[in-house]
Amino acid sequence: MLEAAFDMAAPAPATGMDERPPGAVLRARGLCFDAGGKRLIDNIDIDIRPGRRTLVMGANGAGKSLLLRLLHGLIRPTAGEVLWQGRPLDREGRLRQAMVFQRPVLLRRSVLANLRFALAVRGLSRPERRAREAEAMERSQLGGLANRPARVLSGGEQQRLAVVRALACAPRVLFLDEPTASLDPGSTHAIEQLVADAHESGVAIVLVTHDIGQARRLGDDLIFLHEGRVVETGPVSGVLDAPRSEAARAWLEGRLYLESPPRPEA
Repeated sequence: MLEAAFDMAAPAPATGMDERPPGAVLRARGLCFDAGGKRLIDNIDIDIRPGRRTLVMGANGAGKSLLLRLLHGLIRPTAGEVLWQGRPLDREGRLRQAMVFQRPVLLRRSVLANLRFALAVRGLSRPERRAREAEAMERSQLGGLANRPARVLSGGEQQRLAVVRALACAPRVLFLDEPTASLDPGSTHAIEQLVADAHESGVAIVLVTHDIGQARRLGDDLIFLHEGRVVETGPVSGVLDAPRSEAARAWLEGRLYLESPPRPEA
């Protein structure tokens, strides 16, 4: 599981994204997940395009974090499949991805040792590891803390370490599950800058956030979930400025949306 940590629909939903965009690097088809006799992810079809910033939004309990874990292969779907470059997601595909959790997963080791472990898992040569370590330390501005235990860093410093550790593994897709939740504005800015730099280098970003301002700053495409279903997709500005689904409108207006569409038998 440590290695995994470092691997670094409602009927006729409204959609503004192409149904089958060309060159999608990651696809979910008919994705479902059941637990405790309930369907938590329900028949999701989505495409993650290379170099795009895809945001996942929705109310608490909508299935956002669960969807990321399914896409990254941390848990197996009950039905449907996740495709990496047109083939079922396997270990090789997962090694081209990385994920950063809301609460950083850090080893009881120094800042530098956390980086070294993640790179060693990838099987990189020693010279390559050293080059990536140096770049990550510079990018994170944690060089002065290289020998400090990672778990005594501040929350913002820990999350910076988690992000640069993931990026040091050169992923094609970076999953981020509310990476700035509970962080102060300065720490949030530092994380957002790392994400923006990764996007500029061609990394596809899949980001869960509740922050509408952050969504506008960092997003291209938006997937809105309600009760485990995709109820709306489209460009970020389009969905946030003129949502077509009642669930998205209610969430953006700060209203509770309790109406549940009929669900098929799991």
